[in-house]
Amino acid sequence: MKIKLGIIGFGGMGKWHAENAPRAGVEIAAVCDIEEEKQQDAIKKGYKLYATADELLADKEVNTVILTVPNYLHKEMCIKAAKAGKNVITEKPAAMNVQELDEMEAACKEAGVFFTAHQNRRWDRDMLMVKKAYDENMLGNIFTIESKLHSGNGYMHEWHIYKKYGGGMIYDWGVHLIDQILFMMPGVKIKSIYADIQNVLHEEVDDYFKIIMKMENGITVHIELSTYILEYQPRWLVAGDKGTMIVKNFACDGNIYRTGKMLEKLPPQITETEAGPTRQFAPVAPGGIVTEPLPEIQTDWVDFYRNVDDVLNGRAESKIKISEVRRVLAVMEAAWKSAETGEAILFE
Repeated sequence: MKIKLGIIGFGGMGKWHAENAPRAGVEIAAVCDIEEEKQQDAIKKGYKLYATADELLADKEVNTVILTVPNYLHKEMCIKAAKAGKNVITEKPAAMNVQELDEMEAACKEAGVFFTAHQNRRWDRDMLMVKKAYDENMLGNIFTIESKLHSGNGYMHEWHIYKKYGGGMIYDWGVHLIDQILFMMPGVKIKSIYADIQNVLHEEVDDYFKIIMKMENGITVHIELSTYILEYQPRWLVAGDKGTMIVKNFACDGNIYRTGKMLEKLPPQITETEAGPTRQFAPVAPGGIVTEPLPEIQTDWVDFYRNVDDVLNGRAESKIKISEVRRVLAVMEAAWKSAETGEAILFE
C-alpha cells in the first residue's frame, strides 16, 4: 500500500512532514488545523485542507495520520484515528504518561491499525557516531557517556510554556535524549535513575534538567539540557579505557583522543603547575595524546518514513516499537519522582 498521509496540526513540525515525507514516497493526502493563519498557509501550498480532525479522519483516501498537535491531545486524537481505521504516527512524546500510551496502544490493536511514534532523532548523525563507537568497541570499556544540549535562547514558545498542554523540556527534547541512550544500548537494564529538574526562567514548566542513569553494563549516563546556559558544552563526551570521544555539536565537529603511549608510572618528581604542585594532573608530555577523526556516518531523517512504508507492506518490522516508547515514558516518570523526592530511583 502507498502511504496516503493526513497531517493533523499544520504548525512547524506539520509543515516539516508535509515537505519531507514525500521524499520517501509518501503522498500528502490532506492536512487540517484549527487556526486560520495555518489554514491559509496550507491552501497556498496546495494541500487538501480540513478545518477539523474529525473531517480529515472521515476522508477515505487518508490511510495514515501523523499527529503534530500539542502533547496533551495525542491520546484523544490517536484513539479517534484508530477508530476511523487510520494507521497512527504521533509526534513525540507519544503520550503524557505510560497509562495514556497503554490506552492508545490498546485502541490501535483493537482497530487493527499500525501505531508508532516519530522518534526522528534516532537518525541524528552525532548520536549515530557515538552508537558506532559503542557498538564497535572503539573506545574500549566505556565508563561514562555525557549527552548535553544547551541553548542561550532562554524562553520557550507558544503552548510549550504551559503545563496543562504538556509543555516543558523533558516532554520536548528530554524524550529524544533519553530515547537515544536506550536505542544506543538495547537490552541493557537501567539500575537507577537520579534527576535534578528545575524551573530557571519559566514558572510552570521545566527548562533545566540533569538525569543520571546507572546502567547494568557499568556505564554512567549523564543527560543534561538547559535553555539558558550561555556557553555551550560538547554535545557528547564518551570516555572509555582505550580513548575519549568528543562530538562538539550537531555539525559533528570533534575527534577521538587516545594516548600516544601509556605511562607505566607517574614521573618521580612533583611538577609545579597552575594548579599547584601535582603529579597526576601535570601537563601531558608532547605526543602523549593523539587525535583521530570521528567515524563517518550517512543518515537521513526521512528513513523513518521508509521504515513505516516497509512495515505497512510487510517488508520489515518497525524500528520504533511501542514497548521502547513506553520505556522512555517510564524513565521520564522515574526522573520526575527522583526530582520530587531528592533520591535515586531503583528502576530495573
